[in-house]
Amino acid sequence: MSHASPPIRRIVTGFDPQGRSVIAADGASPAQKTVPERPGYRITNLWRTKPGDDFGVPDSIVGHQGVLPPHGGTVFRIIEWPAEPQDPEELRRLMDATFRSMYPDAHRDVQQGQHPGMHQTDTVDYALVLEGEVVAIMEQGETVMRQGDVLIQRGTAHSWANRSGKPAKVAFVLVDATPSPR
Repeated sequence: MSHASPPIRRIVTGFDPQGRSVIAADGASPAQKTVPERPGYRITNLWRTKPGDDFGVPDSIVGHQGVLPPHGGTVFRIIEWPAEPQDPEELRRLMDATFRSMYPDAHRDVQQGQHPGMHQTDTVDYALVLEGEVVAIMEQGETVMRQGDVLIQRGTAHSWANRSGKPAKVAFVLVDATPSPR
């Protein structure tokens, strides 16, 4: 069952030619992505930064690919999840389609018995549940997160599950944490 929510409204500020603050953009993000095999799953990339970016850097979110932020940068996104299927083979098929089409840069090494969405990134992620509930799954243990709950994911292998039977929406800020080249 898909959840057709309206697009995420993205409001971006900026400066006019006289240096005064203005609303530079107001509308749906130009970087929304879906997975045809997974109706109701939508990722809305909202903004990204790269090292050295200042306030005047043009919006580059349309060019963003994958899950990872730019090296030394950040990416801000909202993910909407439909309830996940109870059939383990269907769940695996949906996870494989999602990672293949949207997140090929995530490190996946799913062990027997683990959630098929298990992955790891060299990032610190701030996750805030906006609507519904999701389960944050680690290699050892899991916890249910509800509206208003925040998780700080520090480079650990993890997965997300929506076992609630209802849609969920989570905001994420991913901060690159790869070591700087020496």
